Amino acid sequence: MSATAAQLIRTAPSEGPDLDALNAEYAPLHFEERIARLYEDFAPDKVLVTSSFAATSAYFLHIISRIRPQQLIHFIDTGYHFPETLAYRQYLIDLFKLRVADLRAEDWKHQFTVEERTWEKDPDFCCSINKVEPLEAVKPNYHVWVSSLMRWQTEHRAGLDIFEFRRGIIKFNPMIDVTREQRDTYIREHQLPFHPLVAQGYSSIGCSHCTVRGDGRSGRWLGKPKTECGLHL
Repeated sequence: MSATAAQLIRTAPSEGPDLDALNAEYAPLHFEERIARLYEDFAPDKVLVTSSFAATSAYFLHIISRIRPQQLIHFIDTGYHFPETLAYRQYLIDLFKLRVADLRAEDWKHQFTVEERTWEKDPDFCCSINKVEPLEAVKPNYHVWVSSLMRWQTEHRAGLDIFEFRRGIIKFNPMIDVTREQRDTYIREHQLPFHPLVAQGYSSIGCSHCTVRGDGRSGRWLGKPKTECGLHL
């Protein structure tokens, strides 16, 4: 572990660590180099990796599986995924030999969202119960959380840096400056499989109640100002 990373972990989270040094160190690196470097600077068993197994998740998971095959991937099972998402999840597990752990809301809380149809009345509350809370429960076990966010995806993500401090954990966005063209080139070169719904016009895929066909994230929470589930806010 580098001196910078060690100092960062010692000061987080109570003193609000200054991430400028880490951002400066990692900025010149290619995104694959950044991920490999993370496992040198942080204890590997304290690295949290999540995946939605959505439209182009094979891109991120292919990279992770090559750099650290034994990495545990956390999948938030909201109970509302498309059947195609669950099938894609299993396909990628088999293809990349992934270790995956499912995170779920408490049964009674999820059932409340079913009975109250909270995705219609208050989608933020629905996401909080079925996505945010299950992840918050495991975050204290880790020092750094790896995401596959890219700046071109949403206005919120456009302002993110490689490292940030977000709700009690160091957030690592190694692919934040990867362009859509660079992502698609990598997918073509490695012949990676898309989520089956992509061929039907779904560019961003979440829960079945809140996802329709559309370019980018235009098909998420249609008719509502919401653009993020809350995990990355």
